Amino acid sequence: MRKNYIIKPIAMKSRITITLATLFFTLILSAQPVKIHRPLKQITVTGNGYQRGVQHGKQLGKDIASIVDKWKTNTTRGLNRDANEVLNEFLEYADFEGAIKKWTPDLWDEVQGIAAGSGQRFKDILVLNLLDEFWVYVNDIANHHCSGLGVPAINGAPAYVAQNMDLETYTDGFQVLMRIEGGAEIPDQILLTHAGLIVLNGMNEHGIATCVNTLMQLKANSTGLPVAFVIRGILAQNDRKSALNFVKNVDHASGQNYIIGIGDEVFDFEASANKVVRFQPKNKNGTVYHTNHPLVNDDIKPWFDDFHPDMLETPLVTNSNSAVRLAAVQSRMDSDMELNASTIQMTLRSRDSDEHPVCRTHLKEKGGFTFSSVIYSLGKNPFLLLAVGPPDESDYMSFDFGKERNGSRD
Repeated sequence: MRKNYIIKPIAMKSRITITLATLFFTLILSAQPVKIHRPLKQITVTGNGYQRGVQHGKQLGKDIASIVDKWKTNTTRGLNRDANEVLNEFLEYADFEGAIKKWTPDLWDEVQGIAAGSGQRFKDILVLNLLDEFWVYVNDIANHHCSGLGVPAINGAPAYVAQNMDLETYTDGFQVLMRIEGGAEIPDQILLTHAGLIVLNGMNEHGIATCVNTLMQLKANSTGLPVAFVIRGILAQNDRKSALNFVKNVDHASGQNYIIGIGDEVFDFEASANKVVRFQPKNKNGTVYHTNHPLVNDDIKPWFDDFHPDMLETPLVTNSNSAVRLAAVQSRMDSDMELNASTIQMTLRSRDSDEHPVCRTHLKEKGGFTFSSVIYSLGKNPFLLLAVGPPDESDYMSFDFGKERNGSRD
């Protein structure tokens, strides 16, 4: 029950003291992050590729129609051209069907199933699933801000793979946790995605997880395997050897960094059209981390020569959004030998730089934001911690291959 208090007149000095105290606590409270509840859709799919896609399309049909419309509105506004015209030109460049059918044929069927189940045009759904490839096509380096990290098993703690997945603001409200019930062909999987998309990042029941960062500066291949399909290809593997062989041997369509956790180990690979190079930071705890510029792969597009790995110490690079975020993550990861889910959460919630923070607030009509934050734990019983939206605004929820549990865990 709320109590009412009668305030008696007080001396001027006391009034000033109370006023200053009130101001102090007001400032403290206003500095705390505001908790924002964003919905998380959850779906489960099973069967062959086409069946999984149809189930996805039917369960999220309204959201898929809405995000297709928002994608077109965003594209028209951003490029000042009709989105359907841009889409048709992009698909003349994007000759990915052969690579998808070669390396991940069930996923070509899955995209067709999403279109059929949702009642959308196949080419619209295909472009949704060519997220990075479309970014490469429009060549907008300013639009990419994901921050990822990997922590090997240390001092009895499990290995972790984690990421702030940053996307355009129009994707807000379309966050999806998708479960794939596997079988003889593929393992069970837990995936972060949005409506109509086969994956953003994820983990399988064998403790194999992967997170990704766009590397726009690396050379692309219009006939390679697109990023979403590479991710799902990795997660379809059952063991260390096959997962690493997959990422090393496929023809990559887009410059991309892959942080892969397998059991107690973590790996980082920068992939481009012509090579895949492992990044191994020289630190004592074995952690890896990455943002959005190449650190070891020199297969650079000519117009991005300023971001060649040999140029990492130049002011253009060190002052860039990607480098500032990398320094923030690196400083937290390199110095700590007791890394766990809680310390990783602190890193992903960090705003060491006001201009280029690791955790990005949603600003309407202004660039991108942290769509979701994920921490994959790869111990004997793998689980996922997921925050919907910027993690300083949302609590992490825990999911495993059984049932959901709320709250953080180490």
